[in-house]
Amino acid sequence: MAQLKDKHPGVLRSLDWFTVILYVALLTMGWLSVCGASYTYGETDIFSLDTRSGMQIVWIGTSFFLALVLLLLDDRLYETFAYIIFGILLILLFATIFNPHSIKGSRSWIVMGPLRLQPAEFAKFATALALAKFMSKYGYDIHQWKDFAITLAIILVPMACIVLQHETGSALVYLSFFLMLYREGMTGSILFTGVAMVIYFVVGIRFQDVMLMGTPTSVGKFVVLLLIQLFSSLMVYVYCHDQRNSLRILGTCLGVTLLSLLFSIYVIPFDVVWVQLIVTAVLIGYLVWQGLGMRIKNYLWIALFALGSALFFNAADYTLNHVFKPYQRSRINVLLGLEEDLKGVGYNVHQSEIAIGSGGLRGKGFLNGTQTKLKYVPEQDTDFIFCTVGEEEGFLGSAGVLILFWMLILRLIHLSERQPFRFGRIYGYCVLSVFLMHVFINVGMVLGLTPVIGIPLPFFSYGGSSLWGFTFLLFIFLRIDAGRHLARF
Repeated sequence: MAQLKDKHPGVLRSLDWFTVILYVALLTMGWLSVCGASYTYGETDIFSLDTRSGMQIVWIGTSFFLALVLLLLDDRLYETFAYIIFGILLILLFATIFNPHSIKGSRSWIVMGPLRLQPAEFAKFATALALAKFMSKYGYDIHQWKDFAITLAIILVPMACIVLQHETGSALVYLSFFLMLYREGMTGSILFTGVAMVIYFVVGIRFQDVMLMGTPTSVGKFVVLLLIQLFSSLMVYVYCHDQRNSLRILGTCLGVTLLSLLFSIYVIPFDVVWVQLIVTAVLIGYLVWQGLGMRIKNYLWIALFALGSALFFNAADYTLNHVFKPYQRSRINVLLGLEEDLKGVGYNVHQSEIAIGSGGLRGKGFLNGTQTKLKYVPEQDTDFIFCTVGEEEGFLGSAGVLILFWMLILRLIHLSERQPFRFGRIYGYCVLSVFLMHVFINVGMVLGLTPVIGIPLPFFSYGGSSLWGFTFLLFIFLRIDAGRHLARF
C-alpha cells in the first residue's frame, strides 16, 4: 500500500531531466559515430533503412518509446515482479545455449526472421532487479553466509549461462555487481583479493620467462610469491591488529629470500622460487597455528588467502597455456607485450590506435575519417566505435564523450544515494556499476589498455539489443527515482 505525500509531483515533474538530457546527448553523438563508422564513399542517403545509420535511427526511436513506457508504469511493479523477470531471462539464457544459430562463433542470439535479440543484454537489468529485491528484504545481512551465497548465485548463474554461449566478454560485465556489494557492506578484503589476483596474473605471466640477475629464477614467480608474503603480513597488521607478528612475518620472509638470492648469485646458482615456496608453506602453517592457538579467525582467513593466492597463480598459468583457445591466449599475450601480432589478433587494436592518433586535437571532421571509411578497423561501428570518435572528433571530441559518461556516472551516484529505500539504492548502484564497467573496458580495449573481449560502448555501438538493454537499465532506475516521494507502509 502506498500513500502520496502532500502535493506529490507527477512522474514527469519529479523525473531527473538532467540524466535524460545526458541520455539524449549520448544517443545523438552515438548516432553520429555510427554514421561515420558505417559510411562509405558514394552514399547519398545516410537515413536509408538499407544503411546501418538508418537502422540505428529505428533502434533509437524504439528506445525512446520503451523509455516512455517504462516511465509510465508504476515503479512498484519493478520490485513486485523482479523475481519473475529474472526467472524469464534465465530461461531465455539457458535456452539460447542450445541455439542452432551461431553468429561469429557465439550462440547468444535469438533469431526470429529479420529480428535478432541478445538475451544477455537484457539479463543485466533483470539481475539488477533480482539483486535489489533480495538484498532489500527484511533481515538481509551480507555478512551472513546464507545471504551472501544466494547473492553470489544471483550473479553467477546468469554469468555461467552466458559463458556457455561463448560470450565471455558479456559474462565478465557481471563482475561489476561486486562494486554494488562493496557499497552495501561487503568486506573490502574481497575486493582486495580480486585486485591481488589480477596483479599476480599480469606480473607472473608477463615476466615468467625473464630470469632474475643471471640466476635460473623466474622474475614472474619470484615477484608473485614475494607479493603473497608481503600482502599476508600487511593483512595481519590490518585485520588482526598485530604489529609485532606482522613485522616478524615480513622480516623473516624478506630475510630468507634475500639470503637465498645472494647465495644463488654469488655461490651456487639455483632456483630461489623453491625456497620461496617453502617459506610460503611455513607462513601458511604459522598463520593456521596462530589462528587456532589464539582463536582469532582472521589468521585462518589470511592463511586461506595465502594458500589461495599460490594455487591461483599456478592454476592461472596452466589455464592460460592449456585451457584457453589459441586466439584467447594470443590476445592476452599481445596485451601483456609478449607477442606483437599486428596482422593477427593485434590487428584490431593496432588499427584503432592509428585511427585515434590520426585524429589529432580536433579530428578530421564528420564523415572524413580515412581509417574508418576504408574499413581498416574491423567491428568499427560496434565494439570499436570509439576509434571513430577519436578519428573524426579528435582529442577534444573524445574527451567530450568521456566527460559525458563521467557526468552520467556521477549523476547516478547522486540519484542512488538519495533513494529513501534500499531497493532503489541497490538497483541504482547496479546500473552505474554496469555502465562504468562497459565504458572502462570498451575504451580501454580500443586504446590497447584492456583485453579485446567484445562488449559495446553504451549508446554508441550499433545494434538494438545493447541499446534497448541500456535503456531498460537506465529508465527503470529513473522511474524508481521519480517515485521516491511515495511514503510506503
